[in-house]
Amino acid sequence: MVALLILGGLLLIVTGLIWLVMLAFGTSLLWGVGSLLPPVTLAYVLCYWRTARKAVALSAMGFIPLVVGLTMLAAQDPERLQAIVSLRWLGDDKPTAAELEIRLNGELNGQRFMPLQAELVDGILSLREGQDFYARRELSIRIGQQPEGALRLDVLPRDAPPQPEIEISWLLPEQELPEARRIPRGYTLHLDLQPVAPNRLAGDFHLVLPPRFATTLSGHLEVYTDRLRYRDGQVDTAYDSRDTVAFVIRDYLQRRFATATVELAQLPAFSLPARQLDLDVEARIDGQVQRLPLQLTRSEVRGWRVQRDSFPPLPAPGSASTAGEALDAAPAAADAARPVDRRLRFSLQHLLGNPSQYQELGMRVYTVRGSTAEGRFAGLDREGRILIRRNLGGAGIASFSFSIDEVAEVELLEP
Repeated sequence: MVALLILGGLLLIVTGLIWLVMLAFGTSLLWGVGSLLPPVTLAYVLCYWRTARKAVALSAMGFIPLVVGLTMLAAQDPERLQAIVSLRWLGDDKPTAAELEIRLNGELNGQRFMPLQAELVDGILSLREGQDFYARRELSIRIGQQPEGALRLDVLPRDAPPQPEIEISWLLPEQELPEARRIPRGYTLHLDLQPVAPNRLAGDFHLVLPPRFATTLSGHLEVYTDRLRYRDGQVDTAYDSRDTVAFVIRDYLQRRFATATVELAQLPAFSLPARQLDLDVEARIDGQVQRLPLQLTRSEVRGWRVQRDSFPPLPAPGSASTAGEALDAAPAAADAARPVDRRLRFSLQHLLGNPSQYQELGMRVYTVRGSTAEGRFAGLDREGRILIRRNLGGAGIASFSFSIDEVAEVELLEP
């Protein structure tokens, strides 16, 4: 009905204008050509009102259904009217393809609800429509504890509390902040979501809120269970999220210390998006607590990565060759005699406190100015400076001396 009113009004206006141009050509060729320009058309109407009044009246009649249709559209779907008035429909931008398979039918607060973003993180299931900071429309369900595996939940209006709390919010074009409503009980909810690799849940979703909230949703729903994104089966490190940064740091520590036993503590607060992060990271590595200052950078091509990361990939479990074990007469005794990996607890403070323990071991020194020196640790001089020697083959030996203030980080390269 709204579309018919708007189109009908536009048709009457255009018909009246065409009729007016034909009348101008009937008056004279000069007036006809000039009436194609709006100022001349207005002059023609003023000079030949008796001839042009019927065409003007027809165009004026077209504004009546046009205004009525736009008013009804503003009441029913203000965002659509705003898009029409702002001429966004003339743009050549292609709509963003949805990453999730969401096929929901229904409305939120009496308006059609078409979410493209859905996640179940920290026990909160959220569906969002809109890419801005404040969602155009959003539905949140506080499930409670983050589920592991499948999620099945059925709630009826008369069920005894406690029940998952539901919150709906919406943002109108003329508002700066969204309106929100919380519904603790009195609704119908059915969830049956099954795990989908690598980090999704998918299944049936059905929700009916009390009539005064004008919200019903039903259909197929797919949600993310964390804030990692995958590309070709691998984690997309270019995606901005705390989970992505934590994944990059955990992978770096596993490769740096050559062990998969890395438990990362909660990361310090930081804001995204960003190009560079300086973080003091705490992790338990093979049972030992380590505190490391790390600097991460982000590029569009490589995504997030730790600076000075040149460590090889961690060997896959069971990938080591057994040929050496067949030739070894006493593999168990050799494993027992293997020295402890000193890299696990190594730091600049340990080096200064007991330099003899690391004598002639391979090290890499990073200075505060960004330069790097690699070689064998030769001890400390009388002034407490760190000495590094590097064998240049036939060219001799290069020696490096660093004061403590010049050193940003020291990395032990050997066990």
